[in-house]
Amino acid sequence: MGSFKGHALPGTFFIIMGIWWSLSTIVKYACRKHKRASYLGSKTLFRQVGILEGIVIICMALTGILGEQFIVGGPHLSLYKEGQWNQLLSWHHTTMYFFFGLRGVTNILCSTISSLPTSLNKLMLSNALLVEAFVFYNHTHGRTLLDIFLHQLLVLVVFLSGLVAFFEILIHNNIAMELLRSSLILLQGSWFWQIGFVLYPPSGGPAWDLVDHDNIMFLAICFCWHYAFTYIIIGAIYAFVTWFVKSRLNRFCPSEVGLLKSVEREQESEEEM
Repeated sequence: MGSFKGHALPGTFFIIMGIWWSLSTIVKYACRKHKRASYLGSKTLFRQVGILEGIVIICMALTGILGEQFIVGGPHLSLYKEGQWNQLLSWHHTTMYFFFGLRGVTNILCSTISSLPTSLNKLMLSNALLVEAFVFYNHTHGRTLLDIFLHQLLVLVVFLSGLVAFFEILIHNNIAMELLRSSLILLQGSWFWQIGFVLYPPSGGPAWDLVDHDNIMFLAICFCWHYAFTYIIIGAIYAFVTWFVKSRLNRFCPSEVGLLKSVEREQESEEEM
């Protein structure tokens, strides 16, 4: 991961999964809210999607592990070589990918074996994120000030993601919690890209001063901008899914749309009371 591509790869993975989890959460919420739209997302379909999601996560994890281990100059699965530890930073990254691969396997098992609790998925996701946070917390010994600051912000995001995923085990089907976790996953992905641009400028771009406090102050602001952008993405996804579900309802049974709206208004008034 000690290169721009090494940070862009996990960043892309996390952005893809953050967008996917935001989309699936909002679709499930819309299907529960509009019961007539249940044909858009039956339990069977969601189980099939869960299997596909697990396969994709496993493929991402394997891609990351192979990239870390077998690039030119990589450890090639050798942890101890010539009387000393061999490229432990690459092993840090490999460990991170391995735990996310376990989460993908759990996703497939929970989607195919009905006796397994669905909360096992969230538990394994929480474990993977907390392990990632622990690994990156011990990842910056002896590095420059700006490098440490960038990774400290990353550790903060990853730890909060793991914490939210753990609370999802206790609080079921809460769209706010699920979207919060998705927003933090998106933030993690975009921040990986930011770290790559700062520490390893692509195409020979100007290097950052890694001991300048002004750069730290700017990146603190930049971090907040990244998080604001994740909510813009989620808001756009929510608007699109809501429009799509309502348009499908209009095509499916226009005479019942008015009845559904009145029921929704009654439910909202009851919640306000």
